[in-house]
Amino acid sequence: MADLSLDTARKILDAALAKVIEKKMKPMAITVLDARGCVRASLAQDGTSLMRGEIAYGKAYGALSLGIGSRAIFQRAQEQPYFVDAISTMTKGAMIPVPGGVLIMDTSGSLLGAVGISGDTSDNDEIAAVAGIEAAGLKANPG
Repeated sequence: MADLSLDTARKILDAALAKVIEKKMKPMAITVLDARGCVRASLAQDGTSLMRGEIAYGKAYGALSLGIGSRAIFQRAQEQPYFVDAISTMTKGAMIPVPGGVLIMDTSGSLLGAVGISGDTSDNDEIAAVAGIEAAGLKANPG
């Protein structure tokens, strides 16, 4: 398993935040997890609502749990709601099955971790996550 350094996690977080500011998105919470699911970097902008940090974490955690971006989990929830509900139960409710959880891959395709973002529309959350990952020279897999 490849490592996601703190420096790289901060680059992803900073670039995602820059995209949020550039696009004038609503206040966001951003969480970067390594491949083990450990938090490497996290922030909440001024004005985010109470649970945004937990939602951002849940999007990234869900992506890591199933090995697919949360957009794919969202699609699967529509096609197989019982399966996604069972996985949610297994993760003790930590998984958030909507877009905004994006896997971080290195240039060879190895999994490094995931980014979860919450605060605007799920599509905008995902746009910011992808921008952060790509700005760090890595590949984004939103699902």
